[in-house]
Amino acid sequence: MKLRNQLLALCCLLAFAAAGWLYVREWVVQKPFGIILFVSDGMISRHLTAARLYENGASHRLALEAFPHLALVRNAAGDFAVPDDSAAATALATGATVNHRTLSQDARGRQLKTILDLARRQGRAVGLVSTGDLAAPAAAAFYAHAADTRDRPALAAQLLGAEKLDVVLGGGAGDFLPTEKGGRRADGRDLLAELKAQGWELVRSKAELASAPAYRTASLAGFFSNDPLAFSDQIESGSQQPSLADMVGRAIQFLQVRSAGYVLIVDASLATTAAERNEGERVLTETLALDRAVKTAADYAGEKSLIIAVGKHATGGLNLNGYPLVTDHGVGLLGVNASGQPALTWATGPNGPAPVPSPAAKSEPSAFLTPSAMNTAEDVVALGSGDGAEKLHGFLNLTDIFHILREAL
Repeated sequence: MKLRNQLLALCCLLAFAAAGWLYVREWVVQKPFGIILFVSDGMISRHLTAARLYENGASHRLALEAFPHLALVRNAAGDFAVPDDSAAATALATGATVNHRTLSQDARGRQLKTILDLARRQGRAVGLVSTGDLAAPAAAAFYAHAADTRDRPALAAQLLGAEKLDVVLGGGAGDFLPTEKGGRRADGRDLLAELKAQGWELVRSKAELASAPAYRTASLAGFFSNDPLAFSDQIESGSQQPSLADMVGRAIQFLQVRSAGYVLIVDASLATTAAERNEGERVLTETLALDRAVKTAADYAGEKSLIIAVGKHATGGLNLNGYPLVTDHGVGLLGVNASGQPALTWATGPNGPAPVPSPAAKSEPSAFLTPSAMNTAEDVVALGSGDGAEKLHGFLNLTDIFHILREAL
């Protein structure tokens, strides 16, 4: 009798343990340890297709193509059907739809909480990486608030007044430095010195970034240029500018020491700069730089992380035209063929027809001349992997990306 009771108790204990395991596995929400959002204007289907062909032909596959979840994303601003950087970045950062030039605040001027604010309240480490200016709207939307984003030095000053980020890496030091030190600040403030006085560690080169210890108590700020960073095809061997993949890898190493997890925002903005100039090959190389950075993030962050890559808007209307062979890649896709037909064309931008007849032929002509290429009405692509990425399907709004990230906190 005693043995039977013991066996019965053991069976009950095993059944209870199995039920508990199934409950945790099937019903308890598992939060991803790392949450990484990549934002780039290279994230439209035409750019991804052209970048794939450019890198290694039609049979090649990008790292992004391994992501199992995909959605098309609508991106209208509050006042215009086509957003500017401020409205698009605010939608991603706060989940709110605002007008052009408005940054992370509502129509009454009230500051909106960003995904980094919410993550910090959950005890997560937070970081921001940009290949452009850290005070430009695409990056600043995640820490600053403004009714008009044209005053970059004013946005930069908010990095000091906001609750601390743990890691900030990118370009645009000129917005943080006074004119007498080669910067763009007319108020004489040296914000980099002020950051250091607040306890931040500053790094200014690839070597300093690589040697910075991963375990730290102080926040880390890396400024690698007074202006936006150099294009990826301009970074030479031995250069002291880190690549986007370099910055992403180091940022994850710094952030993942926090036991509560982390949120990292990556602004891959140089594809926009290239598109505004009608520099098609650079749009493709910057899209490939984004792809390499996404692979780095997946390698460093592991399977327990949510990674989403999404576009803000498209710019210029770049098209790769004609009938390249399936093995054609690299410069074989570019230029003008023997019949005088260009492989790459634009809808708007500085390569448009001159006001008067000109003998100078453009290898990447645009249909209409504008000082820089204009944003276009086009749904952007969102790709994702990890817990929470399954919500990427069908047609979404940019604001939905914020809500997916918030639910993952």
